[in-house]
Amino acid sequence: MEAMTTIVPTSEEDPFLAVVRFTSQLAWADAGPEAAEPEIIRLCREAEESIVAGKWLELASLMVTSAELVSSKISEKDLECTYTIICSLVKNANSAEDVLEMVKAISSKVFQQPSDKASLRLKILFNLYNLVDHPYARFQVYMKALTLAVEGKVAEYIVPSFEKIDSFLKEWSVDTKDQRQLFLAIANVLRENKSLVKESLKFLTKYLATFSNEDALDEAKEEAVRAIIEFVKASSIFQCDLLDLPAVAQLEKDAKYAPVYQLLKIFLTQRLNAYMEFQAANAECLQTYGLVDEECVTKMRLLSLVDLASDESGKIPYTSIKDTLQVKEEEVELWIVKAITAKLIDCKMDQMNQVVIVRQLKLSYLQDNRYSEREFGSKQWQSLRTKLATWRDNIGNVISTIESNKVTEEGSQASSASAATIQGLGVR
Repeated sequence: MEAMTTIVPTSEEDPFLAVVRFTSQLAWADAGPEAAEPEIIRLCREAEESIVAGKWLELASLMVTSAELVSSKISEKDLECTYTIICSLVKNANSAEDVLEMVKAISSKVFQQPSDKASLRLKILFNLYNLVDHPYARFQVYMKALTLAVEGKVAEYIVPSFEKIDSFLKEWSVDTKDQRQLFLAIANVLRENKSLVKESLKFLTKYLATFSNEDALDEAKEEAVRAIIEFVKASSIFQCDLLDLPAVAQLEKDAKYAPVYQLLKIFLTQRLNAYMEFQAANAECLQTYGLVDEECVTKMRLLSLVDLASDESGKIPYTSIKDTLQVKEEEVELWIVKAITAKLIDCKMDQMNQVVIVRQLKLSYLQDNRYSEREFGSKQWQSLRTKLATWRDNIGNVISTIESNKVTEEGSQASSASAATIQGLGVR
């Protein structure tokens, strides 16, 4: 039966009219000829009138309504063919406003049954996106595709496009409010895949970063809490840019969420002993958010070891590691190896002298895998200033040495030339 209903537009009938006739016949197939025929004729007449009058928005609404009535009755091939013809209507739109309305009408109907042929519906939206030239209309289609990807459980088809989000944003030129919607929608898509937690947190941070102190921060409160919990839970993420964001900082004075902010501050700026004190006083808070104490302790031990490694001396006594990480003496080297394996520090163990010699801190940064501190505040700026001043002095000494050598070398060359001249005269 599916082979018999496949749409094959011919030169004898307009393809738009062919789709209306095809879908209306299927929609009224069970009503009997007497009831069906007048309705089919009416729908086709309405379609013809819209085509003649150039009322493409009305035609699009008529076609998508009919298409969705029969979407469960036809094959994926027929549904794709039907929507390919419907989507092509956007090329006939009379104005930018009509394009936006047409895109809204088509994408809304495509999204209406997200669990039915979900991957095909996503493909239809991608096709519509490519047919549209209007930047904001493209943004609207993409947002529908994101929601469909989540509800239809076909996120894997849209995730690769996230790598191009920056170029998309330049093309769409959307305002801050729309950017928020976009970043949050992407974060929600990525949250469905546990292996993409780092990417999810990245876009959730982008969402929170769009809020300033002048905005209504309450809107972002729940997502700020979610971001903190995602960071604390993530065993492979040791740095984030959440602490000083206004959307997150508001939690510090919030009666309900202040402990969550305090927890973030501990993970970014303090050591294991601070966490242990927090855990003793807020065990119920950890349970509420599904945080496992053992996992938190493991992460804090690694972060505490990194904090020890940031000392300017570049050497960490085994005893300091033992006391700070609250572990047995025989476990010290095990935690050093864990930090090296996690690519947090580059060091070597001097077992003879019982110290760790730090070559380089390699704390993973959330974006682009650059090296960075857990949190970059006034302490880090002061450290950077000291290092830059030292480098400046060292470079100045090198330049002075080079210039001194240059003067000495020029003097030697001049003396040699003079001597050669005198010798030449003597020979003559």
